[in-house]
Amino acid sequence: MLREVYHPNAYLSDLRNIKLGLKARTKILDFLEKRFPVDAKTIARETKLHYNVVIHHLKLLETEKIVERSGGRPYFWKLTGLGQRRLNSIIKKV
Repeated sequence: MLREVYHPNAYLSDLRNIKLGLKARTKILDFLEKRFPVDAKTIARETKLHYNVVIHHLKLLETEKIVERSGGRPYFWKLTGLGQRRLNSIIKKV
């Protein structure tokens, strides 16, 4: 049985981390790692998530200081660099 892998920053400290929320936040965070700053409408279109779902999770991630918004409406979202980092397999050959 395969186990799903979620982005390390998708886990929120003050909320129950249910599978649907983890999946949505993982899609959003993966997209923001590739392209930022970007507006919520673009995130929704590219991740194929509903706009209101994207806004909801961006606000949750903003509360945890994982993402931040800038500018006026429409806001542009980007990663702050806080939170857990993805572990890259770095193996030094001796």
